[in-house]
Amino acid sequence: MSTAQPHVPDVSIEDRLYTVKYRDAGESHLGVKNPDVCVDCTTNECMQVCPAAVWTVEEDSDGVPSIAYENCLECGTCRFGCPYDNVEWEYPKTGGGVVFKQG
Repeated sequence: MSTAQPHVPDVSIEDRLYTVKYRDAGESHLGVKNPDVCVDCTTNECMQVCPAAVWTVEEDSDGVPSIAYENCLECGTCRFGCPYDNVEWEYPKTGGGVVFKQG
């Protein structure tokens, strides 16, 4: 049995994100179930776990995140990261969504 480790190139997350584009379906496939839950949330896990910075909460906002759905990688991490199960998540409609430029 081989103990050799595969070579994994040292590539930044920004470089990896450059290899992905998003086909906009015209409407967000992400949302919050109850904005009042976000207002009371102090940890913003949705923002912390997303590798593509889809969720942002401005300091001077009411606490409800802005959603840049066109950056979404469809990994679903936000759905599982929210401790209040407050993320609405579905695949983009009409064939939209993430497209990998290199297959």
